Amino acid sequence: MSPIPGSGLAKGLAVTLRTMTKKTVTAQYPDTQPELPPRSRGVIGLFEENCTVCMLCARECPDWCIYIDSHKETVPPAAPGGRERSRNVLDRFAIDFSLCMYCGICIEVCPFDALFWSPEFEYAETDIHELTHERDKLREWMWTVPEPPALDPGAEEPKEVAAARKTADKLAAQQAQQTQQSEEGGTP
Repeated sequence: MSPIPGSGLAKGLAVTLRTMTKKTVTAQYPDTQPELPPRSRGVIGLFEENCTVCMLCARECPDWCIYIDSHKETVPPAAPGGRERSRNVLDRFAIDFSLCMYCGICIEVCPFDALFWSPEFEYAETDIHELTHERDKLREWMWTVPEPPALDPGAEEPKEVAAARKTADKLAAQQAQQTQQSEEGGTP
């Protein structure tokens, strides 16, 4: 059986009329900011205090878009009679976002949690050379990083928190015992 001539045109016009009567879903971007998922990937933020210049992020980056410069600095001994130590000091940390493919490998391999995903996505530049952002700009984006999701209620407490709580409880018990002994010794 052959189709009726013009039936395809009629179906197309019916679809057009249906969509014309519905409310539009287009958001006028510059005027209306989009609703982003809570942990969306925008740019990479740097928490400079945690960076030990281990260079793992730069070595593991498949695009080689992370540039790190550092120098060694001598730190005086912590206790008298101790020896001096040397530590790395971060001079430059830059990411070239014109090369970055946003894979997140640098964030995953960082052993000291110095790199995080920020939901910021408005960092367009008119010149491609300006897409290399230095540590000051990366640090600004760090403050836009959302809090990590809460642990499950039945999850095991992190070992660091458990150790800190145990130490705090122990110190509180010692102080309570000292207070009790001073009160008993002070009254006749």
